[in-house]
Amino acid sequence: MLTLTYILFSVALLLLFFELFIYSVLNKLFRFKEIKKCNLKISIVVAAKNEANNISNLISSLLKQNYLKENYEVIIVDDNSTDNTFAVVKEAIKELENFRILKADNKLFNGKRGALDIGIKSAKHPYILITDADCEPAENWINSFANEFSKNDFLFGIAPYRATKSITNLIARFENLRANIIVFAFAKLGVPYSASARSFGFSKKAFNKIDGYTNTTDTLSGDDDLLLREAVKNNFNIGMITDSDAFVFSKTKEKFSRYVNQKSRHTSTSIHYSLKSQLLLGVWHIINLISLFSIFLLPFGTEFIFPLFIKLVIDIFILNNFQNNFGYKINPLWFIALQINYELNSIYFFLRGLKFSDRWE
Repeated sequence: MLTLTYILFSVALLLLFFELFIYSVLNKLFRFKEIKKCNLKISIVVAAKNEANNISNLISSLLKQNYLKENYEVIIVDDNSTDNTFAVVKEAIKELENFRILKADNKLFNGKRGALDIGIKSAKHPYILITDADCEPAENWINSFANEFSKNDFLFGIAPYRATKSITNLIARFENLRANIIVFAFAKLGVPYSASARSFGFSKKAFNKIDGYTNTTDTLSGDDDLLLREAVKNNFNIGMITDSDAFVFSKTKEKFSRYVNQKSRHTSTSIHYSLKSQLLLGVWHIINLISLFSIFLLPFGTEFIFPLFIKLVIDIFILNNFQNNFGYKINPLWFIALQINYELNSIYFFLRGLKFSDRWE
């Protein structure tokens, strides 16, 4: 029992070290940066599949960008929609010179990456931004990316979910916040492993140098994460966009079952991360899970609550301090329940993702 006590206290101290290190890294990441007006030529590529009800909001948001119209184009690729997405887009952009819509005929790759590939190849400009058809980028989204392209080949930004009153939405927002804290902290430490396709960008030159999506077909999902993996392999500079006026907002799934499917699909990509990323994430999750499950040893001694106590206190502190930076305002009273749920879900989504049937919706 004494050995087990030593192990748990060592885990608690290791977790404390990790968490304080993450806090320090995030403090540096979110320091004020001056954003200047840029005039880079940028192509925005969007893959749309059955998005007739959402695409108008995206178009409206892109028209409100604080960026000269002649310096960016928007390419929407209709990926064999069975609704009237193509007709809705065509009508909405008929008088917009910098917008185009294409059909995803003769795709080289399955799923979403095949549609994106068509759009990227037809892009006129040297820099590419990617977002989803159901998203709403804030007004300085393009300009914030343009500011960082002089120093980086690949960039990814913050993409929060809009708040509603549903429990599914609350769970999704919290898990997005928790995941992003780790994603951005690890990237700042030099281990970028994940990026949201809702706010992602790269130079077309760098994209072509890694042969585009050719080496990212390990799984139907994860086109963003696996493209980032290839960028890391080829030693490209990878940066982050953290400006609040460059957030890309979207909605969560309304039904919990659809959210579970979405998370399982995304989580399935993790087995294709680089070995370094897998090891670091594995250690991180194991430490958190040991700390969480230490509560079951409480009958053997009150000291066994210490790892869980350290975990929850530090988690709440970091989450509350940085949630605004990631576009969230979640009541801290929910944090303990949501954090425990997050750790348990991480196991469930991973196991389910191992046998999840990929589907590009």
